[in-house]
Amino acid sequence: MRSQGPASLPKPSDQQFAQLEAELAKGPAAHGWEDQCWTHALVRTVIGRRFHLTYTIQGVRKLLVRNGWSCQVPARRAME
Repeated sequence: MRSQGPASLPKPSDQQFAQLEAELAKGPAAHGWEDQCWTHALVRTVIGRRFHLTYTIQGVRKLLVRNGWSCQVPARRAME
């Protein structure tokens, strides 16, 4: 038996990604989270709820980077 290669990630259509961007523009509070920034885990949950697609955290990162999104990292750590 020969391998068919690695399974590919389920890819949302352009229309679905546009809907995802609209959902992300509403912010996490509109989806019931108190946090004010999106994390890969939260985006993964929104994708699962909205489109019934399952992604890993790394899969969400790759999906967002492939479509022009980038991570924002604080320049320095908070003093709190």
